[in-house]
Amino acid sequence: MENMKMKKKYSLETLVFVIIFFGFFGYLSNEMGLANMMNTLMNTAYALLLDTVFYIMAISVIAGAIGRLFVEFGVIAVINSLLSPLMKPLFGLPGASAIGVLTTFLSDNPAILSLADDISFKKYFKKYQLPALTNLGTGFGMGLIIITFMIGLTPHDGGSFLPAALIGLLGAAIGSAISVRIMLFFTKKEFGTQQEAYEGNDSSVMVTDMRVVHDGSATNRAMNALLEGGKQGVQLGLDIIPGVLIICTLVMMLTNTTPAGVYTGAAYEGIGLLPAIGQQLDFIIKPLFGFSTGECIAVPITALGAAGAAIGLIPPMVTAGLVTGNDIAVFTAMCMCFSGYLSTHVAMMSVLKFPKLTGKSILSHTIGGLCAGISAHFIYLLFTLL
Repeated sequence: MENMKMKKKYSLETLVFVIIFFGFFGYLSNEMGLANMMNTLMNTAYALLLDTVFYIMAISVIAGAIGRLFVEFGVIAVINSLLSPLMKPLFGLPGASAIGVLTTFLSDNPAILSLADDISFKKYFKKYQLPALTNLGTGFGMGLIIITFMIGLTPHDGGSFLPAALIGLLGAAIGSAISVRIMLFFTKKEFGTQQEAYEGNDSSVMVTDMRVVHDGSATNRAMNALLEGGKQGVQLGLDIIPGVLIICTLVMMLTNTTPAGVYTGAAYEGIGLLPAIGQQLDFIIKPLFGFSTGECIAVPITALGAAGAAIGLIPPMVTAGLVTGNDIAVFTAMCMCFSGYLSTHVAMMSVLKFPKLTGKSILSHTIGGLCAGISAHFIYLLFTLL
């Protein structure tokens, strides 16, 4: 199996794991009661599957279909041409990397790896620029789905979250640029600036003025593109199920409290730990991100491991009136920029054959994701003043 290795049957990590595992669930059961904890665990996972996962999957299918339609009829090619001149001054990467932005925006972080493995794509890069593709792709991963999801939410007091989501997109772009620039600072020290990413003799050149389309009439091509994109959306919807059900369930149990003060084992009950921590850190979090409640901190924390799980936390908050437009802008920026990078960066850097730079990539993206949220907050404040 990929990314697997052999270890001794027993080691210190076994003891550490047992202590952490039973300590964590022992703490939960002590607060909620063992039976209530188990019931809430299962009921919350089931409720998330029905209320959130299938909703995200539906959005993924529609977004995937529209995205593939844009690819088929050249809209993405036009956007790519418009973005390419911006890549060098903003990100310090060649114009060809704009394709990576669009690819990951329409799908997920690892989509950029197929490009990085293409010789005709790699020839546009210096070696020091190649590892930064991990940071670039992650900064825009699941972007279309996240933005579509945010726009589909209805504010508690009416109106629309469209402006907030678009501001979040801008914040994510800023955070991604910062992440890539910091990563390039490290890679320049490692490789210098002159070594080519591809040093072979292959003469192939990346074709940037042509695109691949389906055979047949425009109507047939449109139908094929819609069905193919929708099928990819279904697969993405299935892929996020483990993250949403596992991570989101645990985070919600650490975030929510029981309304009546008595645990019943119902879905969405919890111990309120993360809001309590958020209140203690409010003197830092409030000025930087402008979160309206302590519960909001759960979203970016979850986005560290899974963006799909993170956005799954938001609808109940919106229904309860706990989030504002500013919160949605920050959520969008941080969910996009983080995109579950803690669960993908190790594998992505390994595939790119730069595993020793994984720590620097994660550090760069941690800073970039925080800057994404901070940028979205202050841009939203400026927007409300205009």
